[in-house]
Amino acid sequence: MTQEDSVIKNFDTWKKFLGKRVVQAEKLGMSEDTISKLAFEIGEFLDEKVDPANTQNRAIKELWDVGNDEEKQTIAKLMVKLAKNHA
Repeated sequence: MTQEDSVIKNFDTWKKFLGKRVVQAEKLGMSEDTISKLAFEIGEFLDEKVDPANTQNRAIKELWDVGNDEEKQTIAKLMVKLAKNHA
C-alpha cells in the first residue's frame, strides 16, 4: 500500500493531510475562495477516479453525487474548514 492509499483509507489521516495543504496554501498567499475552488476540483477528480475506502468518504461521495454544483461547492468549502481544524 502506498502512502497515498493509506491517506485516503484513513479519514483522520486524510483530514490532517488536507489540513496541512490548506495551511501551506494560505501561507503562499492563496485566498480562501481559491482554495475552495481547488477543493471543488479535487472533489470532482476524486468522485470520478477514486472508490471511497471508508464509510466517511463514502458518505461524502454520496452527498457529492446528489448535489448540484452550488451544493458541491458548499461541501468543498466545508471540507476545507474541517481539514483546517485538523491541520
